[in-house]
Amino acid sequence: MSCILHIETSTSVCSVAVSEDGQNIFTKEDLQGPSHAVQLGVFVDEALSFVDSHAMPLDAVAVSCGPGSYTGLRIGVSMAKGICYGRNLKLIGIPTLKIQCVPVLLYHDELPDDALLCPMIDARRMEVYAAIYDRALRPVRDINADIVDEHSYAEYLEQGPVYFFGDGAAKCKEKITHSNAHFIDDIRPLAKMMFPLAEKAIAEEDFKDVAYFEPFYLKEFVAGKPKKLI
Repeated sequence: MSCILHIETSTSVCSVAVSEDGQNIFTKEDLQGPSHAVQLGVFVDEALSFVDSHAMPLDAVAVSCGPGSYTGLRIGVSMAKGICYGRNLKLIGIPTLKIQCVPVLLYHDELPDDALLCPMIDARRMEVYAAIYDRALRPVRDINADIVDEHSYAEYLEQGPVYFFGDGAAKCKEKITHSNAHFIDDIRPLAKMMFPLAEKAIAEEDFKDVAYFEPFYLKEFVAGKPKKLI
């Protein structure tokens, strides 16, 4: 097990957490943002002071790597890189959509074994950025930009239950009305939910190159080519 600093800034929420041996021991959150430029440095400073005051050596910094807000991700990743350089730590990048899946898997016991998870991030109008995972978080469909209508995700809904959640899911309820479609409210990507995925990355030695790592920004797909949204 490890001591990890977690940073999540992919949406309007700014959050920081510290985990040790698979348990969260420090959490700071601002749910009223976006306020990353103001709050993130304060939260990180408090987290590092907490770690240092308890003489706990950090092993790595985990940061949400998108998709998400261009500005939010840029601020979060820049902070994570700076800490890694300054303290000679490993860098872990965790997909935002997988972070959203963690509270669903931890706290929703009603999910059947064959359930598929579809985390969504709002991309304005009827667009969302979404992926589909099974309960082991194996990708069934990779991250994509979707324009949601009544036919969206039909091939997966015909196979069995699909659970939609995240800040892009609420606006899809009127469009996705299949009997196998289920919606879970109030799911946000939060730093305190990153530790299971970060621990897995450490076990698999899945670290990012601090010098060259870039997040997966929110993108619009034009003629098959991604274009950053600012």
